[in-house]
Amino acid sequence: MGYSIGLIIVMMVLFYFMLIRPENKKKKAAEELRNSLKIGDDVTTIGGILGTVCAVKENSVVIETGADRVRIEMTKWAIGPKGSQTSPE
Repeated sequence: MGYSIGLIIVMMVLFYFMLIRPENKKKKAAEELRNSLKIGDDVTTIGGILGTVCAVKENSVVIETGADRVRIEMTKWAIGPKGSQTSPE
């Protein structure tokens, strides 16, 4: 009986260190990136739109896309990685 409880605890600890902790680090890094956005940064949205940040507001970002200079306002959570991503990671 004691052996099975110990095994369950070991499995929970492994689960935490292999799945939960890395995911929390990834979320924290993404949040820091979104909070550090500034005008002129090249970004890719989670929908795949490439653009340059032209305004940063409290909860949203305005990006300018392409040579036609279309401006799109979107929430900060919709911003993916900095830089132009042309292939999936």
